[in-house]
Amino acid sequence: MSEKAARCLGSMFQRISIAINAEKDRLSELDGAIGDADHGITMALGFMAVNAELAKLDLAQALPSEIFSVAASAFLDAVGASTGPLYATALRRASQALKTDESLSPACQAMIVDEMRAGIQQRGKGQRGDKTMLDAWIPAAEAAMAAKSHSRDVAAMWNAIVEAAEAGAGSTSSMVAARGRAARLGERSLGHVDPGAASAVIILRAMRDTFVGGKAGG
Repeated sequence: MSEKAARCLGSMFQRISIAINAEKDRLSELDGAIGDADHGITMALGFMAVNAELAKLDLAQALPSEIFSVAASAFLDAVGASTGPLYATALRRASQALKTDESLSPACQAMIVDEMRAGIQQRGKGQRGDKTMLDAWIPAAEAAMAAKSHSRDVAAMWNAIVEAAEAGAGSTSSMVAARGRAARLGERSLGHVDPGAASAVIILRAMRDTFVGGKAGG
């Protein structure tokens, strides 16, 4: 099972990288309105680095927790900006949690989403309504844990996760930024979707496509 799970995660990070790369110009354009206009490039570089490091692993021998640990280190090494430590902490939290359950069952997948949310929140000290990536990650994690508690099937769970993230990201256009570089703009940050929330949706969609398509963990 661990070999299948590791290969599934390898595929997941490839999907994330491809999806982010395809949207990097849009993400940087969103960032240009309220930040440094480099979010798409930064995220693309980060996940390219993750896949370069994962390519060195023998996925037949690797555990899921190891995949996330390698991803965390690679992302942090490649991305020095604030996004680097946030996602590195998210991926590291997921790695630690996976050491107690390497199955990638639907419950385990829900745990991954919630631990990534927890890592971002722990590192960034943010909350919902700050106009950050947490406006996508927090509702996504809530949807994941609700689906877990109701034992929903993997497709229903991931559709709920992505829908919650999309709604959360969309809501950032009506927020005034309270954290990050965009906070310097004050009221001028209104009317713009947060690029971090937008990239979070892309990541979660790629995760859904992997787990629902691959039927990881049954």
